[in-house]
Amino acid sequence: MIHRRAALGLMAGAGAALGGCGRQDGITRLTFWAMGNEGTHVPALMPDFEAAHPGVRVEVQPQPWSAAHQKLLTAYAGASLPDVSQVGNTWVAELAAIGALSPTPDVAADLLQDQFPAVLETNRIQRRAVATPWYVDTRLLFYRTDLLARAGYGAVPTDWAEWKKAMQAVKRAGGEGTYAILLPVNEFEQLLTFGLQGDQPLLRDRDTRGNFASDSFLAALSFYRSLFDEGLAPVASASQISNVWTEFARGWFSFYFSGPWTIGDMKARLPAAVQPHWMTAGVPGPTGPGASAPGGSSLAVFRASPHQEAAWKLVRYLSDPAVQARFNGLTGSLPARPTAWSAPAVASDPYIAPFRAQLARARSVPKVPEWERIVTEMQIVAERMVRGQFTVREAGAEINRRANRLLEKRRWMLDQGRAA
Repeated sequence: MIHRRAALGLMAGAGAALGGCGRQDGITRLTFWAMGNEGTHVPALMPDFEAAHPGVRVEVQPQPWSAAHQKLLTAYAGASLPDVSQVGNTWVAELAAIGALSPTPDVAADLLQDQFPAVLETNRIQRRAVATPWYVDTRLLFYRTDLLARAGYGAVPTDWAEWKKAMQAVKRAGGEGTYAILLPVNEFEQLLTFGLQGDQPLLRDRDTRGNFASDSFLAALSFYRSLFDEGLAPVASASQISNVWTEFARGWFSFYFSGPWTIGDMKARLPAAVQPHWMTAGVPGPTGPGASAPGGSSLAVFRASPHQEAAWKLVRYLSDPAVQARFNGLTGSLPARPTAWSAPAVASDPYIAPFRAQLARARSVPKVPEWERIVTEMQIVAERMVRGQFTVREAGAEINRRANRLLEKRRWMLDQGRAA
């Protein structure tokens, strides 16, 4: 087995060799991987960057989100990483653990200013930033203003008890066969959002064991289950909903958790008659406005890149508030830099405003490489709880058991470090 540092040296050498095999014209050529909608639209920003940096050319290589995570890991193993890549925030810990990321250099330290704290925290490993927020998102409520008003409410209540009363009123007003909220049982994000409301962490003992049997997470599980038990949410997976937009438009449900990408979907897919009757609102918490998980994508410069200086120039350009505001117009992605939110196109959109307040209340999730697998297990257990296989307490204990199994290697590594 090749030692990690030796592997990194081989990767850097291979990258330099490849760079040397290109045209000897004095031009630095950066490869930039970008995913999904961003990969489609970011090339429109490159002419201005290249005009400002005549010695640099950027080749944007769009990647599908569905394959991007595995492709990055495969590229690391094969010493073929790009110079710069868009990465999901939840991937940062894993990429840092294998030594793939180039930490933010001192000359780029100013990029870490003017950031949403919880989002920036997802990019820090051992107190050092190893990626730079590019755009941000979080989940909050999309809701039908007319159906809520018909039930006697002018706004979404901010605490769980009053919100549930509002949902009960919405269901009564809607009549037989309608629900208040859609919580697809094959998705983890909604339960995770409820779980972030507590004052106890989701993992304990230096993030080596699950803490899903804590009082605060059991309260979240109990509230989540009650929405199904009381008929406020259908026991259904996303694949069982033929068309979310059609069902939202006809009032089958009135509340829907989602992120900023749904703003464009709502504008494009809802019929004209419904367009004046939807809005976004912050997440209710147990006793007042609640938290949510910070999401979005970051920009990563890889250690293996032989073009570190040029790569960080590209990150700086894409982090410029004016460029981020322009990118919002192209993609709908919310700017990572709060100052970019004062741009007219961003500031004037009423659907965007609640996201800024929600991001200010965001709480980062545990930064362990196993996290995505842990929340998948959490979702599986929660669905079985909703379907009656587990009680709330049994579900908390079962999620812990599964999380502890996934974290076994982490415990071993930390124990080895203490022994050394």
